[in-house]
Amino acid sequence: MISLALPHFPPRDTVTEHRSRDYFIVGFTFVATTICLTIDGFAPQFMQYVLAVFGWLFLLAFLRRECRYVRTQVAVAITFAVVGEYFASLYMKGYVYRFENLPAYVPAGHGLVYLTAVVLGRSGLFQQHARRIAVFVVAVGGLWGLWGLSGLGRRDIVGAILYGVFLLYLLKGRSPMVYLGAFFITSWLEIVGTSAGTWAWAEIDPASHLPQGNPPSGVAAWYCLVDAVAIVGAAPVLQALNKTATVLQRQRS
Repeated sequence: MISLALPHFPPRDTVTEHRSRDYFIVGFTFVATTICLTIDGFAPQFMQYVLAVFGWLFLLAFLRRECRYVRTQVAVAITFAVVGEYFASLYMKGYVYRFENLPAYVPAGHGLVYLTAVVLGRSGLFQQHARRIAVFVVAVGGLWGLWGLSGLGRRDIVGAILYGVFLLYLLKGRSPMVYLGAFFITSWLEIVGTSAGTWAWAEIDPASHLPQGNPPSGVAAWYCLVDAVAIVGAAPVLQALNKTATVLQRQRS
C-alpha cells in the first residue's frame, strides 16, 4: 500500500485548519503564472521588467506573514534556482527562452512557485487527503511518462527518467508534501510556458544526449531539487546570519 511507502506523510487522521490565505496564495500563483507566461509569449522584451516588478511586490507581500524560516527557504530557493537557470538555459541550452535571455521575472517567479509548493503542502486539503493526492500524482505522472515513451508524440526519454527521480523524492524524501505541491504548480507552469512559446526545451538534452519532451514529463523533479536545497539549506543560512548578528552586536557594545 502507498501508505507504507510514504513514512513522512501526515497520519491518516490528521485534522488541519483550512486557511483561506493559503488557498489565496495558491490561486493567485496559478492565475498569475498563466497571465505572466502568456504575456511573455508575445509581448516585447521590456514587458519582462514590468512583470518582474509585480512579481517581487506580491512575493514580498506574501512573505511578510511567513515565519523567518520560510522566508529563508524562499531566499535559498531563488538563489539556487537562478544559478541553475543560468547553467541549464544560457550555458547548456537545455531549454531556451524566447529572447535567449533569463527573463527579469524569473527570480521572483521561482520564489512564488516555491512558496506555493510549501503552502499547498501544509494546506488542510493536502494534509487531510495526502495519500489520495499522492496516488493521483503518481498515476498522472506515470501516464504522462508512458505517453512520452510511446512515440505517439515527441519522444521523451529524459522525462521518464525524471519521473523516476521524482518518485524517489516522493517516496524517500523527508518533505513529500512540498514535492506534491511542486508537482502541481511546476507541471502547470511548464505546460503554459511551453504552449505560449515563452521557452522551449531542446529536442535532444545536451547533457545526456537523450530525447526529451517539451516539456519533459517528469520536469517536476528539477523543481523538487530546488525545493530540497531550500529546505536543507535554510537552517545553516539562518545559523550563519544569527552568528553574524551576534558578532556585530558584540562589536557595537
